[in-house]
Amino acid sequence: MSGRVLVIEDEVDLATTLEYNLRAEGFDVRIAHDGRAGLAAATADPPPDVIVLDLMLPDLSGTEICRRLRENDRTRDVAVIMCTAKGEEIDRVVGFEVGADDYVVKPFSVRELILRVRAQLRRRTQRAEGEPSLIGFGRLEIDHDAHRAWVDKTEIALTALEFRLLHAFLTRRGRVQTRDALLSDVWGIDADVTTRTVDTHVKRLREKLGEAGAYIETLRGVGYRFKSEPDAEAEG
Repeated sequence: MSGRVLVIEDEVDLATTLEYNLRAEGFDVRIAHDGRAGLAAATADPPPDVIVLDLMLPDLSGTEICRRLRENDRTRDVAVIMCTAKGEEIDRVVGFEVGADDYVVKPFSVRELILRVRAQLRRRTQRAEGEPSLIGFGRLEIDHDAHRAWVDKTEIALTALEFRLLHAFLTRRGRVQTRDALLSDVWGIDADVTTRTVDTHVKRLREKLGEAGAYIETLRGVGYRFKSEPDAEAEG
């Protein structure tokens, strides 16, 4: 599986190492050593499939870059893997909130990073091959490609992480989702954040969905389940 990878990393030695190893695995690699150059490279043709983004850059923070990537139609769906020495749970949560798809703490294994890049490429391929962009359920509708959601035809403002969480629930409706499974699938591979984080985000998502939040059921001691069919109560 090959693909285009953009590495935004100001540590020249690390960037060179990543470039060498990614190219050895068959990837087409571009390098940028600061945030502005990275944003320019991200919007150049052809666009990258995956961006490996350092959090601590000399001009723009990685969180600001990720936020801008998600606001740009050309880069909204590009997978972003954040790489940083900041490994506290709050740092990871902020990274996922602004739109990161995965989060790797330095020092990390180059082999691990390559596996994470491949995992993001697989997700991208699976979405492209088998999933409709528009999904409707009762009073709820989401557009995966546009990262937009509506309740009763009124658009609701969701963070990138909240949208991924809603999308995971909606596409797996009727199936039990454990907190650990949601952490792995929504937050990233083996995300090092607690299951309490899942509960906090589900609570916030329900609040934003209003009465449609009733579609998400809590299974005490297990996790959550999105209803298999909209019922009369949620339909109002």
